[in-house]
Amino acid sequence: MPDFAEPLARLIQEFKRLPGIGQKSAQRLAFHVLRTDRENAQRLATALLDVKDNLGLCSVCNNISDGDLCPFCRDPTRDHSVICVIEEPHAVLPIETTRQFSGLYHVLHGSISPLRGIGPDKLRIKELLARMEGTDVQEIILATNPTVEGEATAVYLSRLLKPLGVRVTRIAMGIPVGSDLEFADEVTMSKSLENRREM
Repeated sequence: MPDFAEPLARLIQEFKRLPGIGQKSAQRLAFHVLRTDRENAQRLATALLDVKDNLGLCSVCNNISDGDLCPFCRDPTRDHSVICVIEEPHAVLPIETTRQFSGLYHVLHGSISPLRGIGPDKLRIKELLARMEGTDVQEIILATNPTVEGEATAVYLSRLLKPLGVRVTRIAMGIPVGSDLEFADEVTMSKSLENRREM
């Protein structure tokens, strides 16, 4: 005899697939959906499908976008001479909340990790190099996570980019080693950008 009715059990299973959601959290979420009215459940379902149907990647920087270009790449007031390289799209928010960076972004969609079978060829590095051709980019800020993989990626990129005559900097280590950029507070992120160093 199952613990829950089939539709509820299925919903719990789907919530458990989300990162950081275990059995208890999945049950709480499922029961919340069960208790809410149909209109709220419909809004949640529509929002989920809209994300899948209406979002893609920016053709320039690989950030999440609802069009060919993301809001940063299509903003003429942004500084096109500086590109901040990040691992994942969610790292944009902590940088933007500092209000100190007005350049563009480049999202790698990961970091070099030989143990997980992720080499440079699986990241969006070729696209970054292609962006450098025929542009006035003067500085690349390497804002990869302060983890072993993030550091390895930063060193690899530095070796690729320096011969192109561009200034390559690394964010300062105000962010705790081993954590992700998405968990950094505004002050820490601001100091990290302010105290970036040459690589």
